[in-house]
Amino acid sequence: MELRRFLSLAEQRGWPLHIPTPVSPRYEMARLLYALDERLTLFDQVEGWAGSVAAGLFARREYVAMALGVPEEGLLPTLVRALNSPVAPQVVERAPCQEVVTTDVDLSCLPILTHIPGDGGPYITSGVAIINDAQGRRNAAYHRLMLTPDRGKCNTFTARLVEGRDTHTAWLQAGGPLPMAVCIGAPLSAQLAAAMSPAPGVDELSIANALAPTPTVRAIGLDLEIPAECEIVLEGYLSQELGPEGPFLDLTRTRDFVRQQPFFVVERITHRSQPIYQALLPGGREHRLLMGMPREPTIYAAVSRVCTCRNVHVTPGGGNWLHAVVQIDKRGPEDGRAAIQAAFEGHTSLKHVVIVDADVDPYDSEAVEWAIATRFQADRDLVVLPDQPSSSLDPSARHVPGAKARTTKLGLDATIHWDTPAGPARPQDWQVLDYEPIDPTPYLRDPEASA
Repeated sequence: MELRRFLSLAEQRGWPLHIPTPVSPRYEMARLLYALDERLTLFDQVEGWAGSVAAGLFARREYVAMALGVPEEGLLPTLVRALNSPVAPQVVERAPCQEVVTTDVDLSCLPILTHIPGDGGPYITSGVAIINDAQGRRNAAYHRLMLTPDRGKCNTFTARLVEGRDTHTAWLQAGGPLPMAVCIGAPLSAQLAAAMSPAPGVDELSIANALAPTPTVRAIGLDLEIPAECEIVLEGYLSQELGPEGPFLDLTRTRDFVRQQPFFVVERITHRSQPIYQALLPGGREHRLLMGMPREPTIYAAVSRVCTCRNVHVTPGGGNWLHAVVQIDKRGPEDGRAAIQAAFEGHTSLKHVVIVDADVDPYDSEAVEWAIATRFQADRDLVVLPDQPSSSLDPSARHVPGAKARTTKLGLDATIHWDTPAGPARPQDWQVLDYEPIDPTPYLRDPEASA
């Protein structure tokens, strides 16, 4: 679903908050979004920008469910189906994202937010980057972009490329400029798909098109096909020249450090008439949900290959990135341990995972803690995997410049033990018991009032 259609449907539900007073992109907008708990928000007047700014599109699961036309409980199976059965998008000749074309690039015209004091500069945080690798395969992914106006003409960002990921590998293999387009205000299906980690060679925009029709168009000056219904597109290339990127408030709400990263040089801007800029608050609710929720289907797919997976929740306490709860139907003694190993394969940045039975709600942190308390024995059910590839977002990991971070990973099998003996400790007696329901209303009436 394109951004404008999403906003129209959201208006019918009364979701968006409108900010009619002028707001500055430098600190003020970010502070206001945080104060509003990242509700879906439209800034109608933004200093230095003729259009509006939308934020909070992914701050609630109900927003995503509406965009995909499914109930909230249908989000995971919908994402799993799209991941397993991608559909190549239609390529169109004309596209809304190319209604206006500008080659005299001045990035200061965009309302790029500076989020908190100490950031390396203003950052684009919502852009979906499109590249082709050395084999001609398309990749769509998120890369934060720090504005670097001190290079003379204001047409350059420093792009954060995570080591070992597809864009970083393609950039290394290119050996020279790597063409890249960055899409701001992309269709929500494209944004979700870009946050997934499908198998190598699987096209994220085909996953997006399986979620909802997501036509593409050839970029004006690049041999790339991009989502046709974006609001703004930056066309350019990743240079082999490096510059400092950071500091930056990242997913875990900790400060990411300064690295030497490649420059993204913008040669052309295309956009819709009266474009809507999309902001995304780093380290906030929307950032975490957008990054974490698309990892749930990849974990689900990996665990389903080794046992019966029921549900997956990448939890907010782990920054929607480092922790997950996986719900399974246990059919054999090794299912819990197999699920632990598979979960780490399904999301390589995952640090800690808890496996629970089908009677434990993975979205209820109290229920998960109860399962650990009553079903887990550390000498039997703990899996520790030292010296594993880690997320660069974990400040406690071992970070080596130019290489992937390393960490120790932990899995807890909090399922009922397979060899539980018969008698008082039978598995069927391990369930939480509730009292029979009763209507308390008659007990609360004032006897004098009824006299």
